[in-house]
Amino acid sequence: MTYFTSNTYQLKREILTFSDKISNSLSKPQKKFSADMTYGILASESCLLTDIADSLLEPSQKINVVDRLSSHLEQGVSDVSWNNYRNLIKRWVPSEPVIHIDDSDVVKPDGFKFEALGTVRDGSESTSVKNIYKKGYHVTEACVMTDSGHPVSIFSRVHSSSEKGYKSTNSITFSAIETGAGLFENATFVMDRGYDDNKMFLKLDELEQKYVIRLTSKRKLFFRNKWVPATELCSRRKGKVKLPLFYHGRNHDAYLSHVKVQITASKKDIYLVLVYGITEHPMMLVTNQNISSKEDVIKVAKLYFSRWRIEEYFRCKKQKFQFENFRVRKLASINALNFYITAAMAFLAQISMKSETNKLKVAILEKAAPIRKKVYFNYYRFSSGISGILAYAKEGIRGWFKTKRPRYRQLRFVFLE
Repeated sequence: MTYFTSNTYQLKREILTFSDKISNSLSKPQKKFSADMTYGILASESCLLTDIADSLLEPSQKINVVDRLSSHLEQGVSDVSWNNYRNLIKRWVPSEPVIHIDDSDVVKPDGFKFEALGTVRDGSESTSVKNIYKKGYHVTEACVMTDSGHPVSIFSRVHSSSEKGYKSTNSITFSAIETGAGLFENATFVMDRGYDDNKMFLKLDELEQKYVIRLTSKRKLFFRNKWVPATELCSRRKGKVKLPLFYHGRNHDAYLSHVKVQITASKKDIYLVLVYGITEHPMMLVTNQNISSKEDVIKVAKLYFSRWRIEEYFRCKKQKFQFENFRVRKLASINALNFYITAAMAFLAQISMKSETNKLKVAILEKAAPIRKKVYFNYYRFSSGISGILAYAKEGIRGWFKTKRPRYRQLRFVFLE
């Protein structure tokens, strides 16, 4: 790839323009800090403040740069920044957006000084047979799918049951749902089995939101004037609608069926969509969307199976930006750092929406040197390509924030006779 200097300059300009939209109407020090964090995370592919300080290439000593960044993080993230960020995201989504809500964990097994450090289930080591618990934090995320098919977070909060005044995990999830409902009209919320809770259904009904939620095997449904286990309905029916799917690295032929039922949380009619042929036991999805044809059944199933994108989003956040390796200790600082990682990943989504012939996008993909020609989740490639291009920078972004001083008239000495 040629013209490293022009690519580096153009990429810097793109990042600073993006950061300026998020920090709009904030003070100049806050704007510079927002740009420093977004640029530093993308350039270093890390959330460690020492790595970010190195990538900024400032003449100050590293310890002074780290102290400055740490001091700003302790102030948290203003509502203005979140509102600016979400208003920007609103332009990227289709008219009927899909919002995935999921929980993850940040494990800090050797941590002792982190504020309100709790105990979480380690998803990377736990299995269906055995759960492994370690010290860490919960992370509740709500991601909306953009026009390019990539997830972008609209709500992300690191929390712990050890916090003072902590209510419940459900209260955080309700905040995520309310955020999505307030941002978009005609949205559909997609959730996994962990959200099969009557309180969740009642909250979505209260907000008049559409949903697709996977049920657990313990769920009972009202069918033909009596309550029956959902698993019993699975054994009574057979899948008649064929749907080819790529799931967990393999091609499958799923067979779908549906039936009208009611759930214990309300008296409203909803649909149970059964998915056969993917897992050992049929998947049970419930939705309040109207189903009148096989195309509607397929649409509901596809909405649920698009969940792999938010799972990949979490994986990218941890692998490419070392989210579990943060060293800031206060919870406000951790959430502020999480916000700027979220903003950095939103910048990757912005790159993904550019035309395939866009010169900067082409340069980024060339620098990433991918093996496969076509993939469906480009965040890893974009992150590697952006970091590779910014590695050629001889200076950071300090020069883009020049202080404007008033022009003073030149002094003149006049000799009087």
